[in-house]
Amino acid sequence: MRTITDRFYDALENQLSEAKLNNEALIDQYRESVRISKKAMTKLKNYVTSYAFADTEEEIHFFKHIKPKFYSKYIYYNNIYNYHMKVPPGGEEALRAYINKHLDKIKSYYDDNLSFYQYYRSGSTAQDAVFFTRGGFDVHPELEDFEEDEQYSTSHDYKIARIIANEKIQEYLNLEMALVGNSDLVQLNGYRVFPFKNFQWTATTTDAAELLYALKEGRAINNGNIDIGELVTLWEFIFEMEIKEPYHKLYDIGKRHKEMFVFLTRIKDALWNFIKRKFNKGLPPEEE
Repeated sequence: MRTITDRFYDALENQLSEAKLNNEALIDQYRESVRISKKAMTKLKNYVTSYAFADTEEEIHFFKHIKPKFYSKYIYYNNIYNYHMKVPPGGEEALRAYINKHLDKIKSYYDDNLSFYQYYRSGSTAQDAVFFTRGGFDVHPELEDFEEDEQYSTSHDYKIARIIANEKIQEYLNLEMALVGNSDLVQLNGYRVFPFKNFQWTATTTDAAELLYALKEGRAINNGNIDIGELVTLWEFIFEMEIKEPYHKLYDIGKRHKEMFVFLTRIKDALWNFIKRKFNKGLPPEEE
């Protein structure tokens, strides 16, 4: 099953990347992304409704990890599309108020679901059989009609999708807030360029997390007075990439046994080799 759903998700990611490349205007990108995400959810549902889970563990994995990953894409792009469609007139103050209204909505959802949010983020599994197997479905008024299906829904898979989406929406809105009054960071057609484009991060997202935590803790930016979420959002914006769950990546880095700081060591060695080549395999003599 996982091989097939992984293939579905890879196809979804590729199509979303194509939507970004093929549509210069942001509103067109997000409209197409909503359509792509919704189509991918339907494809996943059609596959799963004809599939018999091997056991409860596989059912839990699907509703806790696989389905929310797809559904969160739809929630994210649908919210961002609607955000842009309803931007009010009135200048910078009106725009800040509009963004804050959306941020308050995210905070309210977090506050209303704090207990489950802590359960999910802690990696707990004690209630998984209750939360992520079918039979205890709660109706969510905001769900699409085709998602209100007790054979394809559990009581909490939607909440995970919403949590994942909300974190990305919050990052997006924080960046929108930072751009208010900084129109020089945006081209006339609405495409963000900051003020350049087409640069690609070619190391891994874990490498990026390792570097960003090092920059923060090394007090290299704002003397360390920057939230890691803000730093990640800035990095994602510049390189047009996604660093999912940076704290979990840091945790994985901390569990390494042979070499903990793989990326930092690699770039340190690369710089050292460059210096040796630059100065004919030796550092320049110290000045008297």
